[in-house]
Amino acid sequence: MRIIGNLLWLLFGGLKAAIVYFTGSLVLACTIIGIPFARQTFKIGLLCLWPFGSTVKKTDSPTGCIRIPLNLFWLIFGGLWACLVHLFFGFILCITIIGIPWGKQHFKMAGLSLAPFGKDVELGF
Repeated sequence: MRIIGNLLWLLFGGLKAAIVYFTGSLVLACTIIGIPFARQTFKIGLLCLWPFGSTVKKTDSPTGCIRIPLNLFWLIFGGLWACLVHLFFGFILCITIIGIPWGKQHFKMAGLSLAPFGKDVELGF
């Protein structure tokens, strides 16, 4: 069921969303300051490619307190909008019973796009 859900996800917009996140990641990686943010958009793009079976977990990396200002900076300059878009599509998909699994994946992406620093994506192939 996971493979069918992911294939339908890719067919109906997941691939387009992943390409947008990967393009944003490439643009951010052009500057030294943007490299940490490029890694985060790449994480969200990976989750857009294969959301069913993937999990978002807290990382064990010793980033200390730097992730708090980075998450705030992320939130101000685009993270809030990405979260709101995923929440919107999640609510729209949850209107029908058939769309609930896909809506739940958008809610998972909304949580990651709100504060990606300190979290990691484990793809479930």
